[in-house]
Amino acid sequence: MNELEDNKELVLFENRKIRRQEYNGEWYYSIVDIIEILTESTNPNDYWYRLKKRMEEEELSELSTNCRRLKLVAQDGKLRMTDCANRETIFRLIQSIPSPNAEPFKLWFARLAEERIQEIIDPSIAIERARQTYLNKGYSEEWVNARIKGIPARNELTDEWKKRGITEQREFAILTNEISNGTFGITTNQHKNIKHLDRKQNLRDNMSPLELALTTLAEVTTTELHRTNDSKGLKALKVDAHDGGEIAAITRHNIEKKIGKPVVTSKNAIDFKNKKEIDRK
Repeated sequence: MNELEDNKELVLFENRKIRRQEYNGEWYYSIVDIIEILTESTNPNDYWYRLKKRMEEEELSELSTNCRRLKLVAQDGKLRMTDCANRETIFRLIQSIPSPNAEPFKLWFARLAEERIQEIIDPSIAIERARQTYLNKGYSEEWVNARIKGIPARNELTDEWKKRGITEQREFAILTNEISNGTFGITTNQHKNIKHLDRKQNLRDNMSPLELALTTLAEVTTTELHRTNDSKGLKALKVDAHDGGEIAAITRHNIEKKIGKPVVTSKNAIDFKNKKEIDRK
């Protein structure tokens, strides 16, 4: 199951992140991420370099030539060229890496590939998997419904940004902050501070149903503004993002007048989970 960070380009194996990128209609996975999991090496880039050299000596160079260098988000938040391989090549590479983790990883990777095929045939399967994951974590039905509705909207928006010239992780963050400022009058970091979250915690997994609904409204509106205005480049997209947020802010102000309190709340994930589930854990 992919990490529920509204990020299609990340999957988890036993809480270890594997980056991936879609290329020619199929997923390509970061080789060094997989090597790090299989070998537990402190320097997976060096391991991969030596493995490529060995494959060349053993006349298995077609494996390395089947790899693609694609831009993935690095630890510093920047997009960097990274060796990636598709499902078939990854399975063959695993055979070249002696590791006690190889067998469980192969089984997990096979299930992941099967899930991907199912999701292509019926995209609603991915949404249902996400829904079940959140329910299993103990979130209430009301919260899960609000959270799930936002995932396709966010994915559609980020896809639109990529089409319109956004490539750096920093630029994605700038546009997301622009929407947040327009909608709630605060940045995403300020929003996290209000909820007492650390830098690594997922803000959306800690939003209230109202916060989630307004975020989705702002992002859907921003996507439509991009298409209507045919905006390209960071400067033009920022204008649309702020406008989309301000349109959602009109709804927020109306809600706050009716309920007599701010929509932005310090409540976080603990407050949106079923008490029975929390006690059980």
